[in-house]
Amino acid sequence: MNEIPTQYNPKEVEDKWYKFWEENDLFFAKSNSIKKPFSIVIPPPNITGILHMGHALNNTIQDILIRYYRMKGYEALWLPGTDHAGIATQNVVEKQIAKEGLRRQDLGREKFLERVWEWKEKYGSNIIKQLKRLGASCDWRRERFTMDQAYSEAVNEVFVRLYEKGLIYQGSYIINWCPRCQTALSDEEAPHKEIEGSLYYIRYPFKEHPDSFIVVATTRPETMLGDTAVAVHPYDHRYKKFIGKTLILPLINREIKIIADSVVDRKFGTGAVKVTPAHDPVDYQLGKKHNLEFINIMDVSAILNENAGKYKGLDRFQARKLITEDLKTENLLEKIESYKISVGHCYRCNTIIEPYLSTQWFVKMKPLAEPAIKVVKEGRIRFHPKRWTKVYLNWMENIKDWCISRQIWWGHRLPVYYCRDCQQRDKSQTPDSNSQINLKEEPGLIVSKEKPEKCPFCGSTDIYQDEDVLDTWFSSWLWPFATFYWPKETEELKYFYPTSVLVTAPEIIFFWVARMIMAGLEFMGEIPFSDVYIHGTVRDIEGRKMSKSLGNIIDPLEIIEHVGADALRFSLMLITACGQDIFLSEEKFKTGRNFANKIWNASRFVLMNLNPEEVRVDLCVFFKKEDLSLINRWILSRFYSILKKITKALDNYRFNEAANLLYSFFWHEFCDWYLEITKADIKDKHNQVVMYKILEKFLRILHPFMPFITEEIWQRLPSPDQSIMLQPWPHVQEEMIDKKLEEDVRFLFSVITQIRNFRSLIEIKPEQKVDISVYPHTKKRLDLIQQHSLMIKNLAKVNQLQILRVDKPPRPSLSAIVEDIDIYLHFTRLIDIKKEQLRIKEMISELSAICKKKEQNIKNKEFIHKAPKEIVTKERNEIKRLKGEIIRLEKIYNELC
Repeated sequence: MNEIPTQYNPKEVEDKWYKFWEENDLFFAKSNSIKKPFSIVIPPPNITGILHMGHALNNTIQDILIRYYRMKGYEALWLPGTDHAGIATQNVVEKQIAKEGLRRQDLGREKFLERVWEWKEKYGSNIIKQLKRLGASCDWRRERFTMDQAYSEAVNEVFVRLYEKGLIYQGSYIINWCPRCQTALSDEEAPHKEIEGSLYYIRYPFKEHPDSFIVVATTRPETMLGDTAVAVHPYDHRYKKFIGKTLILPLINREIKIIADSVVDRKFGTGAVKVTPAHDPVDYQLGKKHNLEFINIMDVSAILNENAGKYKGLDRFQARKLITEDLKTENLLEKIESYKISVGHCYRCNTIIEPYLSTQWFVKMKPLAEPAIKVVKEGRIRFHPKRWTKVYLNWMENIKDWCISRQIWWGHRLPVYYCRDCQQRDKSQTPDSNSQINLKEEPGLIVSKEKPEKCPFCGSTDIYQDEDVLDTWFSSWLWPFATFYWPKETEELKYFYPTSVLVTAPEIIFFWVARMIMAGLEFMGEIPFSDVYIHGTVRDIEGRKMSKSLGNIIDPLEIIEHVGADALRFSLMLITACGQDIFLSEEKFKTGRNFANKIWNASRFVLMNLNPEEVRVDLCVFFKKEDLSLINRWILSRFYSILKKITKALDNYRFNEAANLLYSFFWHEFCDWYLEITKADIKDKHNQVVMYKILEKFLRILHPFMPFITEEIWQRLPSPDQSIMLQPWPHVQEEMIDKKLEEDVRFLFSVITQIRNFRSLIEIKPEQKVDISVYPHTKKRLDLIQQHSLMIKNLAKVNQLQILRVDKPPRPSLSAIVEDIDIYLHFTRLIDIKKEQLRIKEMISELSAICKKKEQNIKNKEFIHKAPKEIVTKERNEIKRLKGEIIRLEKIYNELC
């Protein structure tokens, strides 16, 4: 056997084994396998992305599932890929060319897109390389990109099909507009944030009586330039007599009417509201209903246009200031109040969005949503945790049409074409009956998967394509089937679709999860996955979301550099309760690092003491259970009990439960107890076989969590069989499980632990043996102690173990109760009693001070309000522990007196 290094070095191990897995094609999944398929399509990271803790968490979970099901005998496919990330990628390249003093408009569309593709080829694979460092066992031969040729064809196919069904339409509506990115955004791409604003009370004079006015309250005084009415509630007695009257719009001097509508909130401001149909979604509906004029006062950069009069050329916020000053000058500004406003922000650049009247393309969502609601209600798709089901259904049942057009250059261009000749002549002709091109009534508009050679209306070749591109999510919602080259009926599509599970974050349930369900049902006639696992958000230890501005980001690549990928993965899983947010600090990764070191050291100890010839046997065939010692029967029973629980936990997406079971079993049961006990007789044939079998089976069940260290140790086992990745998941040997035995040994270990605690507390030297008396309350405990007294004496370093027949405490002694047995340690001549009393008194004082400080924190309302729930709970638990420890120390102090 090769020499095993004394220390585990992940840097020497991880690259080596990942290269081995790739070179041996171990991630490849066959599409014609006789095995049952298990497939996951990766939530495609943006090509602009770099690995952050959210990625690390998400992809660790996926990798655990893939490795687990691969070992369970499934044909397991984890299909990777990246997203073109329209706005994000365009912004990155625009910043790059800005350093050269250029704008995209200077380059023109074609040259700019060449620069984007160049950037993609140079940097777009960075996130893939980083996922490999994490250990992601994706089938890289199947890697897809949302703008590769075949995928783009699928996008066009979907657009045309939906258009043909009347589910895609073009219309002028108020949309979310980002003046910085100069594109439309969906509601989900314009999240609302509360900001400190103002409520401006403006006087609108009556035409007939200029000295009289109605006061209107608004948060956006600059939009008043586009007002075409003032609205009041029809039942508001304050304004009933004014309905139908004419007002003069301040600063612009345009005549506008007072209209009545029940949509008006009588409690907002004065109960009279300005109506700006071209700049507010509610006002847009009012404008349509009351046949009002639509006046757009801004251009695409939120700069005021010619409709704004003397304010033309001003930015919207500059105009707000000047308009406010002018209203004051004309005595038309009654007052300004502080007011909190919920305002949409661009999800990419954080610019405040502008409600903007624009012609865009939309998808009718209600017809698509209905079957997607049904499959979740029927339980065909399950959310984990279940609470997300309600969130999903609430959004789907109130779904709005989806604005899918974007005014940027990088992305899938709309498969929409226009004939210039038809537009100029404004007339239609009957198309060729053999034409495969989809046409609607509007002359000159053609929707086609490919650019038509000639206009089917007039035969003209003067045809141009729509400038807009599709929302990035329009390609992403096809991911579960387009990645398998739909609309072609490929072997991969037939075999791996529907996929098995989707692992994702809560913030994209609406962006992506819901839309994928709708797309899968619409185009495949089948759900895209049966389970959706929603993990929590990674936060810092104070509960704040990680961000550059807060300076609280923990870089997973730095953590991998310092402690290794396995330590990162396992540490994350230990604290990832189903659907709960993760509170993270760099300190937490020490747990994973220490565990990796423990695994290495224990495995090294086992392997260095193994006789390879002794362990190449089938345990069940070679040994009878009754021939094994108590401790061997116990560790086998414990392993298979734990295996049963871990398998159930992984089947139900309880990753932290499985991780904690692995940690506790290996560290506290296998190392602390089993190896410690068998060390004295390690060459015994029974011990050799059991020790080896437990180690190799444990490595297998740990492998999905810590793939690198398990492969490294596996390859050092006697005659390793290929990669650990290809080994079967151990099956539970029910005949080895003995719950009574487990309970008896647990109790014996509790007794030994208590004696060890006595020794530690009063600082008895390791070489000193102690005298112990015990009083069992039941015959069952009496028999157990008598039967295993030698083990207790050896492990607890006991000289004499006396079993008391009457419940009379011996004096002097320290006492403790372990369940239904009293334990007494005789300390005479072992310690300096006065010195020990003083030391324990000081410990009580120190702990009391700490406890008092923590209690003050808990009583502090500000701390309770600001601190994350996890921190508050942790503090309360610590106070409880400290109080228990103080009581225990006080008892020992009194017994020493």
